[in-house]
Amino acid sequence: MFETRRYQIRGIVQGVGFRPFVWRTAARHALGGWVRNDSDGVVLEVQGHEEALEAFIMEVRTSAPALARIDSVALLEQRSIEVVVEAFEIQLSAQGERAQTLVSADTRVCDECLAEMLDPADRRYRYPFINCTNCGPRYSIIEGVPYDRAMTTMSVFPMCAECSEEYHDVCDRRFHAQPVACWKCGPRVELWDSRRGRLETTQPVRDAVVLLRAGAIVAVKGIGGYHLMVDARNEDAVAELRRRKRREEKPFAVMSPTLAAMRNYARMEECEAELLSSLARPIVLVAKLDSAQAPAELAPSVAPGNRRYGAMLAYAPLHHLLFEGELDTLVATSGNVSDEPIAFTNQDALERLAGIADAFLINNRDIYTRVDDSIVRAVSVGGRTEVSPLRRARGYTPVPVNAPFEMPQVLAVGAELKNTICMSRGEELFLSHHIGDLKNDATRRSFEHAIGHLAKLLEVNPQVVAHDMHPGYMSTRFAREQRQLPTVEVQHHHAHMAACMCEHGLNEPVMGVIFDGTGYGIDGNIWGGEWLIGDYSGFERAGQLEYFRLPGGDKAVEQPFRVALSLLAQAHGELGELTGVPVVAARSEQERHVLARMVEAGISSPLTSSMGRLFDGVSALLGVREHCHYEAQAAIELEQLIEPGTRAEPLEWALHSDEQPLRIDARPMVRELAGLVARGGAKAAELSLRFHCTVVEMVRVTCMEIARRTGLRKVVLSGGVWQNEWLLRGAHETLEQAGFQVHTHRLVPANDGGVALGQAAVAGWRAR
Repeated sequence: MFETRRYQIRGIVQGVGFRPFVWRTAARHALGGWVRNDSDGVVLEVQGHEEALEAFIMEVRTSAPALARIDSVALLEQRSIEVVVEAFEIQLSAQGERAQTLVSADTRVCDECLAEMLDPADRRYRYPFINCTNCGPRYSIIEGVPYDRAMTTMSVFPMCAECSEEYHDVCDRRFHAQPVACWKCGPRVELWDSRRGRLETTQPVRDAVVLLRAGAIVAVKGIGGYHLMVDARNEDAVAELRRRKRREEKPFAVMSPTLAAMRNYARMEECEAELLSSLARPIVLVAKLDSAQAPAELAPSVAPGNRRYGAMLAYAPLHHLLFEGELDTLVATSGNVSDEPIAFTNQDALERLAGIADAFLINNRDIYTRVDDSIVRAVSVGGRTEVSPLRRARGYTPVPVNAPFEMPQVLAVGAELKNTICMSRGEELFLSHHIGDLKNDATRRSFEHAIGHLAKLLEVNPQVVAHDMHPGYMSTRFAREQRQLPTVEVQHHHAHMAACMCEHGLNEPVMGVIFDGTGYGIDGNIWGGEWLIGDYSGFERAGQLEYFRLPGGDKAVEQPFRVALSLLAQAHGELGELTGVPVVAARSEQERHVLARMVEAGISSPLTSSMGRLFDGVSALLGVREHCHYEAQAAIELEQLIEPGTRAEPLEWALHSDEQPLRIDARPMVRELAGLVARGGAKAAELSLRFHCTVVEMVRVTCMEIARRTGLRKVVLSGGVWQNEWLLRGAHETLEQAGFQVHTHRLVPANDGGVALGQAAVAGWRAR
């Protein structure tokens, strides 16, 4: 029987070679009809024998182009016919239709383009901007919709005759590839010196490689912004980069051209190799090889005091050209000074990085939206390996998360640290790229650009603005300044819980174990060790870590010894009796007196229930880290003392179940740790393991008690503390063994980078 069938296909199906793919697939099955873009994605009509039609739609579903993502295939119409149209054509979109499709993320150069770039016989030999429909920049160069060349930063480069022929040939890999270019008509690379003068050279990339080999620091313009690059095996060069960038100990990311090169210094599981090689090409946390195992070690200053490297494979064509000869691994850190957003315009880079870089490898293809590298890791939980995002940016943005309900158009402005923003459209929630910490005017401008850009791409006009409860956050102030729109205030930890719920399509009450560093609580105190119950409509605080003081407030984040002394003072009463504990003995009598007085009287010492700060305090108490040079350093180094899969006897602690909310009392644990440290003999690694096991036991026992009272068996784990891999695995396994269904983050970060998603879900539910 011959039929006509009409389908609607939604997802990332525009600007990714989907229509030519459909055209070629129809031709293979000898089918007639047409395909065109519409406001919801792609609509197609196909005619032929029913067996051929079934084979055709199956191939469309399963063999789509690399950058495409099919969310749904709906059969709109089906009817019998007698006469079959033999031709299949690509039709123009209907005039005046509003675009509601999805924009592709920036992706790595594909294997076909890479082979052409390295082929001396190819007309694009060594062309640093080679791309096709299956690869290259997207989100970072798009200025608006519809997605065509005129709405990208490539609009200033008219195509030459050869590129134009490829662009208009439906059979060509570059059919409607908007960034298509070549040596004749496209962007060019230039090498500039530190005095902001262009160097006269016909081979700027090769000259940059010479500089890198000689130990120079080179600022390199990539897909979403500038990297500061240096030979990762040159200790003097890496140490100098640290000094100039004012980045004392935080690990640098490294880049290699191949997995084989990376295996000279890192050990990776199969899942990690897959992540490294994926279209997104994120930074992946991989284990360092021991010195005895590593054929070619990296400079010690790359990742001091850390068991892991943050490593990525080259993803832009230009990156591949930098790896020549013996140069096989480069430090590739964000092109900024600490706490500032990355530089992404040439002028900005030449000005802000002038005191850091010895040379600049710039180009004249503008970046419209700066996009940092994404950071992910692979975590084994519950007998399976899952992706855990730490920073969601290039390669993943702006792919949406689907909510379990439809909502009005919402703008969520996120948190103060690791800021992202989120916009909703129907059931789709679009989380922006990582913007950063909202501490300066440059980051605020980036924040405002992200809002305007995402609204323009999605054609969204927000009807409500969601924000954090903290009155001092810049994002909160911004939301309240939008006086023409209603605002929804979302408690920080409720947003964390809702974000994880949304990822997993949960639409019923759950228990949320939310552990992080800082979040403004409804009682005005700093929360961070919370057991919540609720859904998108609201929450109840069912349990909390017992409050303790933070002497000096934010100073305690950078100086964990303050937290340790506060915990000890709360647990023991007098610090003078604890001079056998090194963190106490290291302080002068006057300093101990002042800190004890601050804690006792609450002077500049806010109350907190923060699990993150508890980890910091224990790290200082065990002599691991008393001062931090980057966020969570104390907790990270505390975790890295212990081996995965190990277990030990928990320390003492108490659950006050007669109080509401339940109170988790860590004072017995602190007293026991102080005694063990004072007596000596117990290694920090052993005590760290016992502490971690204690926190897992706190989670299990408290969840069991809440479940007994409420009947809830679904648990979501969210907040930055859950980036502790040992803790995540231990709690996940223990809770599953106790009969709970456990949900963790797989699509957005557990840290504050995912808060905007939860804010949008809560506000969207309330505003429906």
